[in-house]
Amino acid sequence: MAVEFRLILAGDPPVDEIAALTAADPREKPQPTSNQRLFTARLYDQRGYAITVRSGTHGHYEAETDGDSRWEWEPETYVNITFSMRADDLVDKGIPNMVRAIARVLAGRNEDAALIQDGDHLLLTRTNGVTRTHRTSWWNHYHLEHLVTGGAGRDRPVAP
Repeated sequence: MAVEFRLILAGDPPVDEIAALTAADPREKPQPTSNQRLFTARLYDQRGYAITVRSGTHGHYEAETDGDSRWEWEPETYVNITFSMRADDLVDKGIPNMVRAIARVLAGRNEDAALIQDGDHLLLTRTNGVTRTHRTSWWNHYHLEHLVTGGAGRDRPVAP
């Protein structure tokens, strides 16, 4: 069983620049496919996930937030970073490495953003420079919130 996490950045940032930010090592940078708007890398052995970076238009995203309320977002243009993980790699390798990649992207870019698990659960939003984590129990379980909030805590601006 696979688990997918999707980080969405609003706007039209260059896909190759976003792909470069995801890589902890330059050799792990997702590479372009025959579609110039799509970059991929299979990093199961190194990082515990496969990654796809692609741009798009007319996005529509929705997910459950804390308290099971619905969140919706429709960015006109966006870059979507998908992390696909095998269940075996989630805890020890996949999620910690993914959150570090997300932290690099958020630190390197200032677009509004959202992180969604399996298309159902909202884990993070950044709007107008304010990063907010959702589903506190998920973040507490993995002890990784400090990586994306810079130690600032919930609902605080994080300097890019």
